[in-house]
Amino acid sequence: MKGERMKLIYVAGKYRGKGESEVFDNIVHARSVAIKLWQRGWAVICPHTNSIFMGSRISDDDYIKGDLEIVSRCDAIYMLSGWQKSVGAKEELVKAIALALEIYYEENND
Repeated sequence: MKGERMKLIYVAGKYRGKGESEVFDNIVHARSVAIKLWQRGWAVICPHTNSIFMGSRISDDDYIKGDLEIVSRCDAIYMLSGWQKSVGAKEELVKAIALALEIYYEENND
């Protein structure tokens, strides 16, 4: 890919859980997918690791607003399994569709 522009992909999926252990599991899973995507030649935005355990310090509205801005600058979005359980991931997918980004689903790719 030398000389080529790297495509930017956003990893979308459930962050919150029924306690810190489940949040941790969601972060670890998103991180492992982000690593695979980097290895496949993507430049990766993984919000799970970008805002790790910042929960109550930033409002949900600000997280969503910021994440939607990041999605708007990407070439593609990768929907983690279980994304349907995340309000934010659903909004990110709607934004990606509106922008005609490439869309990948974990269930179909791993």
